[in-house]
Amino acid sequence: MADAMLSVPQNGAALLGNKGDVFIGAGVVAVVMMMIIPIPTFLLDSLMAINLIMGLLVLLIVLYTKKATDFSVFPTMLLVLTVFGLALNVSSTRLILSQGDMFDGRMIRAFSTFVVGSGGTEGLVIGFVIFVVLIAVQVVVITKGSTRIAEVAARFTLDKMPAKQMAVESEFNSGAITEEEMKRRKDEIEQESSFYGAMDGASKFISGNVKIGIFITAVNIIAGIIIGTVLHGEPLGQAVGTYIAFSIGDGLLSQFPSLLISTATGIIVTRSVSNGTFADDISSEFTRQPRIYLIGAAVLLLLAFVPGFPWYILIPMAVLLGFFSFRLIRDQKRALPSASEAVAAAAKKQKEDAAEIPPIVPLDPLSLELGYGLVPLVDKDKGAELLERVQRLRRESALDLGLVIPKIRIIDNMALDPAEYCIKIKGAELGRGRIRMGHYLCINPGGARENIPGERTIDPAFGLPAIWVDEAHRDEAERAGYTVIDPPSIIATHLTEIIKSHAAEILGRQDTQRILDDIKRDYPAVVEDALRNLSLGEIQKVLQALLSEQVSIRNMVTILEALADFAPISKDIQFLTEKVRQALGRQICLQYTDEDRKLRVLTIDHKFEQKIVESAVQTASGKVCAMDPATHTAWIKGLSAAIASVRAQGWSPPIILCSEQARFLVKQSTERELPELVVLSVREITNDIDVEQLGEIHI
Repeated sequence: MADAMLSVPQNGAALLGNKGDVFIGAGVVAVVMMMIIPIPTFLLDSLMAINLIMGLLVLLIVLYTKKATDFSVFPTMLLVLTVFGLALNVSSTRLILSQGDMFDGRMIRAFSTFVVGSGGTEGLVIGFVIFVVLIAVQVVVITKGSTRIAEVAARFTLDKMPAKQMAVESEFNSGAITEEEMKRRKDEIEQESSFYGAMDGASKFISGNVKIGIFITAVNIIAGIIIGTVLHGEPLGQAVGTYIAFSIGDGLLSQFPSLLISTATGIIVTRSVSNGTFADDISSEFTRQPRIYLIGAAVLLLLAFVPGFPWYILIPMAVLLGFFSFRLIRDQKRALPSASEAVAAAAKKQKEDAAEIPPIVPLDPLSLELGYGLVPLVDKDKGAELLERVQRLRRESALDLGLVIPKIRIIDNMALDPAEYCIKIKGAELGRGRIRMGHYLCINPGGARENIPGERTIDPAFGLPAIWVDEAHRDEAERAGYTVIDPPSIIATHLTEIIKSHAAEILGRQDTQRILDDIKRDYPAVVEDALRNLSLGEIQKVLQALLSEQVSIRNMVTILEALADFAPISKDIQFLTEKVRQALGRQICLQYTDEDRKLRVLTIDHKFEQKIVESAVQTASGKVCAMDPATHTAWIKGLSAAIASVRAQGWSPPIILCSEQARFLVKQSTERELPELVVLSVREITNDIDVEQLGEIHI
């Protein structure tokens, strides 16, 4: 019942919205048709009253709007009201010329009588002069100024938009704002740019409306005199008095709403830097300096004593200004004690803070620092390809590793060489490289035989020999079989490799809690069972151990179920890690199998593998392999030779298969010399994976 009751207002709102769309659409079509179809004078009077009040409402809305973009429909409203006014002009012209002295339009008659006067040549001349002055003020002063300001505002808003968007993206990458806040602020920037761009064009409607108003009034007068004298046989004086009075009344009645609209246009484009209403700005900015009103009062008093000046006006005005200045000075003095107290409190707080130990400024989890020569890579005007690559990299890392990489802070560092970049994790530098802007990095994948001209260098991501070539030799390098990489891809690839190899360092305890909270929404029993025997820190260490060997933690449900199964047996992190790896066995094996699901491996001589197991020593951080230096050297030498032999056969990466007891010790003993070595245990191999032994390592 509650749901049904709640749905009624929503459906009603939707129904009203649909009716509003139909009403507005029909109204716009009717306005256009008014230029063709005659309308009765009663309807004309009603529509002219609506035109007048709409101009007034638009002006008031502009005055009470805090930001120009809050009235985003204004450019479109400008067009509609302009067309509406012109349609009324055309309709009134038809009625005036066809009915002549019998025209009974009350609004035009009342307006012409009010402005022109009771009648006579003098009244017509005065009315015509007022009409000309009103048109001149609107054309020369308001419309021309508004048009120029709209042009400048549109140009500067468009010029500043890339810098504003880049600043927002920089805040997002640094973690200062959320993705939703970034989207909202970018939408505001685009809306502001679109608004002032539309205002630049919409201001032309006002100037066009004024010009056509002059033309219509002139046509009314000339055509009216001709029709009155020639067709109706009226005396010239009567025709002139009738048609000029009606034409001036019609022109003034149509131009007055237009004057209100053009004034609103000028106000809205001149208040682009304001964040309050017009009244707020006036109240704030006209009360900052009370002394200026004293000076103004003194000037008025001096003028009052000059012969010929109206002292009875100037002296009261001087008194009012003096009283206003006195009130402002008194209010400011009252505010001074509170301001002094605030300053004293701030000073006291500063002393107290100075006595305490200063807080530690947290380091960015992940940052990319650029020399100033590489800033164009993140410039919106030049494509900002690097920003897009970084965003895509974060999404790909979440899919590949199951780890949501924290926002990467991209900053310029003047301490770096202009062409240099640096990658840091928690403030520690982990990678550095140089980029030649306008050039491409060419790497020989092994099949290229042709030498190409360029500068020899080393690929920063993998340490492979490479060549810098310019745009002119890019196609030549591709035809020769080289892998050609552009500057944004170089940095993104380097960043990807560092993230993969240091993912365990990136995963913090808060990140682990966030992962568990996310899983708990759909699998509460799994999370609660795992946390029953393990702490958050122990789960984090298992996840870090998996990430350190490039094992994705995306399948968190399986990981937590394995931890819940084996945590009652032992809380040893190495033991739990091996059990989790076995639960993820198929996932791990498929990382290294070929299309036929075949896994090609090297095995270790059984006696030496047993020797590795027996060399284990228990420490505070777990078991470590403690072979004597000579044995360790022989082990690394024999392992390296076997790996080189396998690579010569075209099989990569090197994979070692051993027992569950030896797996971690083998990996730990080779981590320094052969960090890329993949070590699997027999229990991680699932039944649907074929294993092919490429050789056995003997020491």
